[in-house]
Amino acid sequence: MTGPVALHGGGEFRAGDEPFLAALLELAAARVEQGADGRPIRIAIVPTAAARGRPDLSAAEGVAAFERVAADGSFDVDVRSVAVVDRATATDRGLVERLAEADVIHFPGGDPDLIPMIMHGSPAWAAVTNALAAGAILAGASAGAMAFGSWTWTPGGGIAGLMIVHGIVVVPHVKPATWETTIERFRAWAPPGLGALGLAEQTGAIRQPVIPGGATIGWRVVGLGEARWLPALGDETVVGRSGDVIEIPVIPL
Repeated sequence: MTGPVALHGGGEFRAGDEPFLAALLELAAARVEQGADGRPIRIAIVPTAAARGRPDLSAAEGVAAFERVAADGSFDVDVRSVAVVDRATATDRGLVERLAEADVIHFPGGDPDLIPMIMHGSPAWAAVTNALAAGAILAGASAGAMAFGSWTWTPGGGIAGLMIVHGIVVVPHVKPATWETTIERFRAWAPPGLGALGLAEQTGAIRQPVIPGGATIGWRVVGLGEARWLPALGDETVVGRSGDVIEIPVIPL
């Protein structure tokens, strides 16, 4: 069993982001109910991408937003910051255990190079991937979502991502008026063979259950704006709004 992956275009936790957060809580509630142990939904906010700034503030905003949406929807939650902000904290036993036990693991935005650099090969990332394999929900917003792809842009150039979603480069903060310019930038730096998933702010795409042997994976759009899928340079962009499902080809690792 592999849990859902949720990619988000940024502007996370602000007013208007409630539909996306509620969708994550609904998925997690189903998981907890299947376990039938009567416990709250365990949510980990991991501010790794904000490590050069105010990771405490990033995490606090996430905790407050999830608690607010949970109260509105009558979800029982236990939301905590899991402050993996460098290679040392990525080995901290208590933080690693919190990640391993989480039903929802959310990486907010910040600097796009930090999550691959800090997490790759660490006990913390092993806990995240093991939790995902056991059915937990893994979400990332802006730089958090970018890190999950095959490749990610950074101020110093492109680097390999963490390969949670293969063959995809996540492009956050997308606006319809500047999409063509975004495609040109994508063409300039992305390795060949990768598709671009563009996400507007306060808009997410949640991966649907993977069908063994299937040729595509459905991504359900949730939020205020558009999701845009560019399969390859020269192809036509597929546009989806909240409630739509965008089919993206399965690309082996």
